[in-house]
Amino acid sequence: MPESEIKPESDIKIQNVVASTKLAESFDLVSIESVLEGAEYNKAKFPGMVYRVTNPKAAFLIFTSGKVVCTGAKNVDDVVIVINNLAKKIESLGMEVLKDPEITIQNIVASADLGTNLNLNAIAVGLGFENIEYEPEQFPGLVYRIKSPKIVVLIFSSGKLVVTGGKSPADCQRGVEIVREQLESMSLL
Repeated sequence: MPESEIKPESDIKIQNVVASTKLAESFDLVSIESVLEGAEYNKAKFPGMVYRVTNPKAAFLIFTSGKVVCTGAKNVDDVVIVINNLAKKIESLGMEVLKDPEITIQNIVASADLGTNLNLNAIAVGLGFENIEYEPEQFPGLVYRIKSPKIVVLIFSSGKLVVTGGKSPADCQRGVEIVREQLESMSLL
């Protein structure tokens, strides 16, 4: 499908963006926790420090290796903002941080709604069993693994979709379009 035919991103709603970066060669988490308001570090429970921010909303896992995982952001732009804000905050504590850290999007979770009820049994048969998992006694949705882009789409009988594994909003949007095209070609939408 040509790019111009892809429906706007408003079809999907990004629920969570997970990203990682390296902000320093190492961190002294005990020192950071003592001055970073709201930070939680309990090495006996978890090897990283948890730190939450509210504007934009996100949470961090900060490790002694200098690596940071950011989760909970609702878009990629917010990830960049909160990671840069964290770097500035740590630097303001007198600690060294790497300049222009590379930020890697690890996973985007998005949702969409096809706006109609679906027959998951018919979809399971129509899609073929090599790319799907459907065990309604175990889980109420059909799990559809798409090879390109490499994502997983959970399809529910309500017509709601959950897309996971995307590295960009476009991956998630494309997953929704692939499901829509497949269902339309089987006259199931």
